[in-house]
Amino acid sequence: MCHMSACAILSYVSIVFLKLVPLQYLKSRSQFMKVATLSVVFCASVVGGNVSLRYLPVSFNQAVGATTPFFTALFAYVMTFKREAWVTYGALVPVVTGVVIASGGEPGFHWFGFIMCISATAARAFKSVLQGILLSSEGEKLNSMNLMLYMSPIAVIALLPVTIVMEPDVMSVTLSLAKQHKYMWLLLLVNSVMAYSANLLNFLVTKHTSALTLQVLGNAKGAVAVVISILLFRNPVTVMGIGGYSITVLGVVAYGETKRRFR
Repeated sequence: MCHMSACAILSYVSIVFLKLVPLQYLKSRSQFMKVATLSVVFCASVVGGNVSLRYLPVSFNQAVGATTPFFTALFAYVMTFKREAWVTYGALVPVVTGVVIASGGEPGFHWFGFIMCISATAARAFKSVLQGILLSSEGEKLNSMNLMLYMSPIAVIALLPVTIVMEPDVMSVTLSLAKQHKYMWLLLLVNSVMAYSANLLNFLVTKHTSALTLQVLGNAKGAVAVVISILLFRNPVTVMGIGGYSITVLGVVAYGETKRRFR
């Protein structure tokens, strides 16, 4: 909610007061429904990912997240009939295979956590394709900042009841932490501003490349997160798990090469 509130406020200031881009209006009920769907799916992907971290190590969570390009390619074909070269789809096979292997060798595997993680991954892929449609469709094209302006308040409204149910004591906990750590509010503010920047860049990359490329680029972050999480949290990994992660990373590299050659 902090992130989405920051996105709503900063987008409004940037458009209305700083006039960095012209204000665009939603043209139809259909366009509004797509923006609302994008907001809800975005929230579901984030909440699902966070819930899965209660049951799965960060390294395994990131490995499952590496299958996002597979789901993105599937949704892109179903929703926009956009096809990639067959060799590009072939490069996604090791991305998924690596996660399957890593699942079999994961000491901390948990079925509910895995289901939440894979659901969040699919939701993230669906979100990428839908935001690509809203940013590029001739009839409903919005620029990145205006899409953020309309999406963020809806996301805040969607997250409010979830927050009340899942974290009823969140305000008292936050105030308690703020008393213990004098930089708490500053860190929360900086974190929220960075979230706005990350989401805006996310939209811009989608607009100027594709939803599938965005998710494959995100896997580079995932590979780094796997290594750091193992070093930081000391969660156990097996030879099979390491092999699975390696196959996934190699699949990401292969995808990048096929996209470069078969544009």
